[in-house]
Amino acid sequence: MADRIAVGVVGCGFFAQNHLHAWKQLASQGVDLVAVCDIDGSKAERAAERFAVPHWYTDVDIMLAERRLNLVDIVTRMETHEAMVERTIAKRLPAIVQKPFGPDLASCQRMAAAAKSAGVFLAVHENFRFQYPLREVQRVMKSGAIGEPSWARISFRTGYDIYKGQPYLLNEERFVIVDLGCHVLDVARVLLGEVDRISAETQRRHPKVRGEDTATMLLKHRSGAVSIVECTYEARRLPDPFPETVIEIEGANGAIALKPGYVMEVTSGGTMTAASVDAPVLPWAERPWHVVQESVLATCAHMVESLRAGRAASTAAPDNVKTFALCEAAYRANAAGAAVAP
Repeated sequence: MADRIAVGVVGCGFFAQNHLHAWKQLASQGVDLVAVCDIDGSKAERAAERFAVPHWYTDVDIMLAERRLNLVDIVTRMETHEAMVERTIAKRLPAIVQKPFGPDLASCQRMAAAAKSAGVFLAVHENFRFQYPLREVQRVMKSGAIGEPSWARISFRTGYDIYKGQPYLLNEERFVIVDLGCHVLDVARVLLGEVDRISAETQRRHPKVRGEDTATMLLKHRSGAVSIVECTYEARRLPDPFPETVIEIEGANGAIALKPGYVMEVTSGGTMTAASVDAPVLPWAERPWHVVQESVLATCAHMVESLRAGRAASTAAPDNVKTFALCEAAYRANAAGAAVAP
């Protein structure tokens, strides 16, 4: 690995702005953002100008041919991911893929298998587990303060108008489980371990949404723990906690409650303590997006650290395939009206 890592970003749309900010901030850690690409030339040019990127492209093949990159960050729509990954693997270039990893499980499995066969670094930008409040929950659990976890509720419920920035979501045939469920199901895996079976009920509550916009899922983990995992963009409760993940975890010796407002209450040995676990607001961030934006920086930093160390990222392709398998299983469970194995 070179002393400095040359990064190229493919996709300069709505969420990619956070990636671009993160890569620029990582310059002090040996990262150089050297190229951006988008099929919309105006987006690529604006990104290059805004972030002082020396080269911009509308053709990813030309970018990969002309620039000597050490890492490619793919921040495009999920249906393009496999073709993009095929290109980076052909060039033996490490790559990060924005979630959802792919449009279906078979595509995710093919990408993971191809990267493994070629011995190429491939990871998914799954940022929820890197959010500061979630990192604090993981820290407390690893400390043993609440003992072995046996039950949890992981909930992302909001009425935030997500369609304003991403209107294409209205037309997705499979929507909230793939788009948002992949986040909260990944958190369930991280906190409670792998899953033996899952049941799910979905709803379509928004009149203009093509796919499901609400999912309520019940997971039986291999450890014996049970979790309820919820996600929707159709909650109408005020104040709206967007973009917070609300969590309750019960263990043998206590409990953790991550409440709206980024307050974490920890009960251990009969004593409860509360602390703020709000994420720092980065210079380029703004509330309420700051917790997401800080997690993008943390995710990118983890990718660089893993790449430099020559090890797989925690969200490497094979790991994220397990999360996507839960998404697929949720759809099957909903259709069957019964619990299924992922």
